[in-house]
Formats: sequence, C-alpha cells, structure tokens
Amino acid sequence: MPVVALLDANVLYPALLRDLLLQLAFDGLFQARWSADIDNEWKRNLLSDRPELAAQIELTQAMMRRAIPAALVTGYATRIPSLSLPDPDDRHVLAAAITAEADVIVTFNLKDFPATALSPFGLERQHPDAFLKYLITIAPSRVLASVRDCLVRLTRPPITPASYLNMMARLGLTETAAFLSNSLTWHP
Repeated sequence: MPVVALLDANVLYPALLRDLLLQLAFDGLFQARWSADIDNEWKRNLLSDRPELAAQIELTQAMMRRAIPAALVTGYATRIPSLSLPDPDDRHVLAAAITAEADVIVTFNLKDFPATALSPFGLERQHPDAFLKYLITIAPSRVLASVRDCLVRLTRPPITPASYLNMMARLGLTETAAFLSNSLTWHP
C-alpha cells in the first residue's frame, strides 16, 4: 500500500513542486492528502503574492480536486484544541494528518512539527526533498516518467530540463535535482 502523505500548504504553494507531487500521487506512487484549511492557506498566500493569478489558482484547485478526489481530509476540527505544536496555527495540519491516518507530513517547516509531537500518532515529518528521494528510492523509473509528464505540460513558456532542474534546486530540492540530472533516462 502506498504511503499516505499529508501535504502542507508550503509544499503546495510553489507551482513546480505542487505539480510534481500531484503527478506522483496521480501516478500512484503515494496517496496525497490535504485539508480545506491547507488548500485555503496556499491559495491565500499565493493570491497575496500574485493577485493576477486569481482565476488560474481557482482552476488549479478545481483540477487538484478532480484529479485526486480522495485527497481532501474532513472531520479533523475537533482534534485541533487537544494538540500542541510550537506554532499553534499549525495544529490543523497535524489534526488533518491524524484524521487521514497519514504516515508523513511533507513540509518545508520541519521545526514546526517536532518528532516528539508526531510520534505518538505514528507520524513523521519530511522535507519535500527527502520525501521525493524516498519515492525515487522505491520507484526511480516511475518518478522519472512522472517528471517527464510534468515537463511536457510546461509549454508557456517552454521549460528546458536544465531550467526545470535549476528551479528545483532553488526550491531546496537539491537531491531530487541531482538524481534527475544524473539519470540517463531523464532527458525527454
């Protein structure tokens, strides 16, 4: 059974990473989960930074829900008050992960999800680069196929493999970018 990963808002915010994670989930490498609160958070932050993308963001959200209908976690709100994290505003993420029976929370904010707070619920937290490295370890050819699918969609403007790898590295996905750059089967 594929790992169940709760995706934090900060990994859904960057389009390149969101697209890759959703493609990997769509391709069956893991089961993606997120909540309406997480969905609203990445959208709100992106709209704040890029208000001109409002229509595109709504379309993206609708496509996410159609592509992975089981991803939306509900019924977690009653858990929030009983949880403790360094940032109380992140309790909804932990509550959603517990409700979803997730194995891992994928987030850039590792410090906000200490292992001591997660382990009682059988949860881990992973940086997206570590999570992608895990998926590469278990299914390298399938990850490469998913990456190729993502790259093919990037047509306005077209993105070269080298540019894609540079964008990944700028996001902190250095190990993933290294794997892709060293793979003989990477180039489309």
